[in-house]
Amino acid sequence: MSNPVGQAVLWLNDPLNWTNPGGILDRLGEHLAMSAAAVLLGCLVAWPVGLWLGHSGRGGGLVVLVSNVTLAVPTLALLTILPLTFLGFGRSSVVVALAVFAVPPLLANAYTGVRQADPEARDAARGMGLSGGQVLRRVELPLAVPYLAAGFRTATVQVVATAALASFVNGGGLGQIIRAGFGLDIAAGGGQIIAGGVLVAGLAVLVELVLALVERLVTPRPLRPVRRRANRRAAAVPGS
Repeated sequence: MSNPVGQAVLWLNDPLNWTNPGGILDRLGEHLAMSAAAVLLGCLVAWPVGLWLGHSGRGGGLVVLVSNVTLAVPTLALLTILPLTFLGFGRSSVVVALAVFAVPPLLANAYTGVRQADPEARDAARGMGLSGGQVLRRVELPLAVPYLAAGFRTATVQVVATAALASFVNGGGLGQIIRAGFGLDIAAGGGQIIAGGVLVAGLAVLVELVLALVERLVTPRPLRPVRRRANRRAAAVPGS
């Protein structure tokens, strides 16, 4: 097969391209590790802030501002700027840049989830003498689960797809396969470029399907109609 698609099929069917050092399995592990670290960092930053602002009923404008600012900064720009800081080139700068990219859907959905909690349930909890923190933990947080899950799903899929850019700053991942293909003559590397793109896209689709199942499992049955609305809200968060 001389066309690029045929070359991509041959490249993907070569066992050595999977098992050799720096092959698909190695790059896949790097890709997943970077993505998981970035989403975890984003959750540690965005969820406490979003939940507390939603609980207090203030900061809606701040949530919109932070989301818009972080979305307005291209991830590739962060990937080229952060390596010039103390983080240096490599995995750390990539994780931070991707975490910034993950913050908007995580923050927005955490805030919205708490604000959408049933006011009657909130008032009843306060009438029982629960403190503000107890209301947040026992009432608002459980009711916000569909929104948290939807935000997590959106952020994770976006990060997994965008992590391919890590190869520009020596961060590894599946994008390294695409970059190596561009380093070859187009006639020789075209198949590898397509294969790398297929791997990144396939991984993003797989993560989407797995997290959709997880989201359904962690959402209590009475809240599943709410989960569908949360999905629509998450989908409405613009990408970068």
